[in-house]
Amino acid sequence: MSKLALLGGEPVRTKPWPAWPDVREEDVAAVQDAVRSGKWGQQEGEHVAAFEQEFAACHGAEFGVAVNSGTTALQIALEALKVGPGDEVIVPAYTFQGTAASVLLANAVPVFADVEPDTMNIDPELVAGLITDRTRAIMPVHLAGLPAAMDRVLEIAQARELLVIEDAAQAHGAVWRGRKVGALGDAGCFSFQASKNLPCGEGGLIATNDEEVWARASGLRNCGRVDGRPFYEHHLLGYNFRLTEMQGALLRSRLAHLEAETDLRYRNGRWLTEQLQRLPGVTPLDPQPEEGDRRAYHLYPIRLEPAELGQVTREQFMAALAAEGIPCMAGYGRPLYRNPVFEEGNFRPQGCPISCGFYEGAVDYGEISCPVAEDLCERVVWLFHNLLLGSEQDIADVVRAVEKVVTKHQELVAA
Repeated sequence: MSKLALLGGEPVRTKPWPAWPDVREEDVAAVQDAVRSGKWGQQEGEHVAAFEQEFAACHGAEFGVAVNSGTTALQIALEALKVGPGDEVIVPAYTFQGTAASVLLANAVPVFADVEPDTMNIDPELVAGLITDRTRAIMPVHLAGLPAAMDRVLEIAQARELLVIEDAAQAHGAVWRGRKVGALGDAGCFSFQASKNLPCGEGGLIATNDEEVWARASGLRNCGRVDGRPFYEHHLLGYNFRLTEMQGALLRSRLAHLEAETDLRYRNGRWLTEQLQRLPGVTPLDPQPEEGDRRAYHLYPIRLEPAELGQVTREQFMAALAAEGIPCMAGYGRPLYRNPVFEEGNFRPQGCPISCGFYEGAVDYGEISCPVAEDLCERVVWLFHNLLLGSEQDIADVVRAVEKVVTKHQELVAA
């Protein structure tokens, strides 16, 4: 006999969802072949180099530099573009900590901009008001696979001669105005962490069309070496941020399916939005795409409208939805600047300003307020992208579960 759901009756969904990351025999064979080759390091093998070319080409970029994480990719991109001590980089307040951490790791200064309430992406009009004579770059995030408003971001950046580094960690395969994201600015950075739409456990990549940026990024991730020079000759203060050949082989195997999976998520995501838009109390943060756009749907975010749900808390809503068989999470519980690392200044020696002398005075992140980001942190529920890899019936289960939770809460209020 089925277990009763939290709000009564049997759960809408009892069967499992598509696993992620899923285990495919072709992936196992690809990694096995890399292991058997005996060429485990990037410098000896061929898989990482081939993946760099294949992934860059897939996203409309001329060059790719694979590294060990998405945060590392952002840091290396900043350093390759010569963003450094005292430079300001404008980042969104609602995003993963790696976006702003990469700026600090490059010895630069993150400046937080609020986001748009219906996209969760950086608000370009607020970006314009934050630019100072120290600003060097804007770092838009294509959050949850939804391309940021790149037309306006690029327009602002070009007018002020600023760099644009795209954080595309959640946006593999996303399309903006007919072009893949990640090659729209001076550099674009991706993550291959296990939850991402293209996973290999851990990893990242910098995409660029600038050969000089590619050369510097390649050297920075490879102990400061330069192609064509002696192995123990180091030209830059670099790092060992390389991928292994096993990761490269796995990524090449998975890349073959990225386009089809992105299309499937897109079709299911748009249908889910059409169905949820008719329900009170929930707002899909999934705006109507412009011509030539395609969202990658790394996440499917829903904003709760408590006034229409009898002031139900997000935790109550998520518990009820999970009891109906729909996994979900609250996402970012606070804007980045409300994390202790920023509020307490845990990125610098005690009493030392950012970059220890390169920046006039310490930034007091405790004084920052981005009201839209703060509101989203209290009201947004995330659904996971693997839910969108199922059938139409699977998506119908999501709709029925949300509808049941919404209806039951309204009935409880009416009673």
